[in-house]
Amino acid sequence: MEKRVSRNLGEVLRDEMYLRGRIIKILTEGPRTVIEIAGELGHPPAEVLKWVMGMRKYGLITELPKARADDYYKYKLRDREEKC
Repeated sequence: MEKRVSRNLGEVLRDEMYLRGRIIKILTEGPRTVIEIAGELGHPPAEVLKWVMGMRKYGLITELPKARADDYYKYKLRDREEKC
């Protein structure tokens, strides 16, 4: 397994705009966890978490309720009718 060098926050945030479209495409196929999104993108979960939280903050995606307290949140695209 290839070890990735950790990148600084500026580099991670710079990639958000480029990868936002890819994340949206992944979520059009159905809700996913950060781990699942990271696997499909081929990026570390820590970086994907930053991008997902940014998209959540600006109302592009929302998290679904968890079935169990120890489950990971799944994220989905926000419906146009949903209020922020």
